[in-house]
Amino acid sequence: MNNKKILILAVLSMLVLPQLAAAQSVLPKLTLGVENAKNPADLVPTLQILFLITILTLAPSILIMMTSFTRITIVFHFLRQSMSTHNVPSNQVLVGLSLFLTLFIMRPALIEIKEKALQPYLKNQINQEEALKQASKPIKAFMLKQTREKDLKLFIELQGTKPSSAEEISMASLIPAFIISEIKTAFQIGFLLYLPMLLIDLVVGSILLSMGMMMLPPVMIAMPFKLLLFVLVDGWYLIVESLIKGF
Repeated sequence: MNNKKILILAVLSMLVLPQLAAAQSVLPKLTLGVENAKNPADLVPTLQILFLITILTLAPSILIMMTSFTRITIVFHFLRQSMSTHNVPSNQVLVGLSLFLTLFIMRPALIEIKEKALQPYLKNQINQEEALKQASKPIKAFMLKQTREKDLKLFIELQGTKPSSAEEISMASLIPAFIISEIKTAFQIGFLLYLPMLLIDLVVGSILLSMGMMMLPPVMIAMPFKLLLFVLVDGWYLIVESLIKGF
């Protein structure tokens, strides 16, 4: 019986292995190459692909620098440092929360971009240049609303232009002005977050010093009281609410 089984397995292997080899020989092969364009129209898809790759490469910078992400993530990091919780919440949690809050805040602008730029472009109602122009309008309006006049004036003067209206302000002047305005606002919020936590540190440090417990780190004793205060006032709700309403 064993010899028969071995013989059957040998016959089956002889029949199956050639078929597997033939199947492997017809697997598709992906190749990339450069060929001469027969007419200028053949170059258009190539330029569109290069433009799309460039946009995807710059997407993280666009998300960080032209939306509410900068202010939110700076405030969250200030909050974590003021509470002396080190890496809790972790960077992944803070960045993820900042990202979803950014999507929530930027939702009206994203809807407008979809309706006035993306959908008409996909339906071939407008060209690529017009789509980019329409897509930049809601983002530009958002940044102008959050940018301080002093910061915007600085970059306009440095650029040497004198726009007569908000529509004539270039993105080259608006983007850096918006960034430094957001950073200043985030630092102001962070300072306000530090004040109650600093008060707790001072009280705990004074008590430990008066008790002669100078070797005991005040941060270790103050952190539970900070957490207790933060939970009692529902800190996450208040901070997220103030951040969203601030925009």
